[in-house]
Amino acid sequence: MKHKAVHKGELCFEGLYIDKRKRIVVRKKNEIDLTYTEFEILLLLAQNAGIVFSKEQIYDRVWKEPYFGDYNIVMSHIRNIREKIEDNPSKPIYIQTVWGVGYKLNEKLKCAGIAESL
Repeated sequence: MKHKAVHKGELCFEGLYIDKRKRIVVRKKNEIDLTYTEFEILLLLAQNAGIVFSKEQIYDRVWKEPYFGDYNIVMSHIRNIREKIEDNPSKPIYIQTVWGVGYKLNEKLKCAGIAESL
């Protein structure tokens, strides 16, 4: 099994690799095609693994503007990301819902400095 050192700007979770500088996401050796907004949401959650963000906080940070309207746009993007990175989007292991609060990336899946063959 090949191992790859994780460098600054690169994040690794079991089976999921994110390169901030190249703006790529790899899941089980396959590059995942994310939209700009999907990548920004995933990056926010990955850089803050274990921290719960409300839909409002995600919107404010990713869209960089005050929110006025319906947060379903955030939920829709989370659903799209899950469909692309999760084995079973209805039982996600990466992006977890904290009911009544928001979303977080599962910090227990974070790699310890070494990315397994992706």
